[in-house]
Amino acid sequence: MAVTKDPRLGSAANLTTGAADLRLSVDSEALATLAGRELQPNRGIPLNLDWVENIRVNTSAVERRAQTLVTRRTVKKDWQVAWLLRAITCMDLTTLSGDDTDERVRRLCAKGRQPIRQDLVRLLAIESLNIRVAAICVYHSFVETALRALEGSGIKVAAVSTGFPAGLSPLDERVTEVRRSVEAGAHEIDVVITRAHVFGGRWQALFDEIATFKAACGNAHMKVILGTGDLLTLRNVARASMVAMMAGADFIKTSTGKEAVNATLPVGLVMTRAIREYAQQTGMAVGFKAAGGIRTAKQSIEWLALMKEELGASWLSARLFRLGASSMLADIERQLEFHATGRYSAEYRHPIA
Repeated sequence: MAVTKDPRLGSAANLTTGAADLRLSVDSEALATLAGRELQPNRGIPLNLDWVENIRVNTSAVERRAQTLVTRRTVKKDWQVAWLLRAITCMDLTTLSGDDTDERVRRLCAKGRQPIRQDLVRLLAIESLNIRVAAICVYHSFVETALRALEGSGIKVAAVSTGFPAGLSPLDERVTEVRRSVEAGAHEIDVVITRAHVFGGRWQALFDEIATFKAACGNAHMKVILGTGDLLTLRNVARASMVAMMAGADFIKTSTGKEAVNATLPVGLVMTRAIREYAQQTGMAVGFKAAGGIRTAKQSIEWLALMKEELGASWLSARLFRLGASSMLADIERQLEFHATGRYSAEYRHPIA
């Protein structure tokens, strides 16, 4: 049963062609395009307090717009399969538990290399796509274990840092933690901001903190976790997003996954609008990661639709979009099996590792 649709909304090209287009885009100098304008990777800009202070958010309008994403958009049959495959390629498989072990990390890495059961890959006729996840996200202690397990796969290793998840340890300790993970070989560093800087409107302090983390990251990509569930208002989310991008964030990320409220579509809408405004003003592209509370295949399509409609096709790849949602992979596999066989399977048939 061959899949014949492209994961990008609105295209009816073959999936193989879509993968080739993605490889070509990776090789180009521009990181993304927005409204026909080529965008470069984010280098950061000096803090513009006027810009930050003038940000306003109409909460009711944001909530209405977010609701349309789940009521207007439906994706069925081959289109749905293509979108779900794209979601897998944008996924950061994560294990951040107190009982993590080297063996658990190796099993997660094996799942990242082969996220879909091989019998389903054959039934869907997608062998040539070589579907893999984008990254494996672990604590610093397991960076080297993950690197060895993923060698030659092209999958990135991301390390959570800076006193994850609270981000309240002394600044010098957090910076040292970043440097240690970079020295260990991590390709990406997920840093946590001091939320109190946002509550107090201390934008210069927040900017300086993130810029210090960025310098410690060196060539590793930095994802800035805002902890949006703790920020209380959408205006705080928008302002923190803008400051993080000015300070040089490669990605802005919703949550640690440990907050009471994690990734929601209204928050995602505010953050993607901030990314769009920043790109329009600076000519630089910043990625977006939704993390926490995303558990179903349907939700993955909702987030992809948000990225497509707010930022365009350039943000439908792992270079600029990630889903931190390990538990979601089992549900995606169940949907793929239903498409291939017409039967739903039990979730235990699709273990995460």
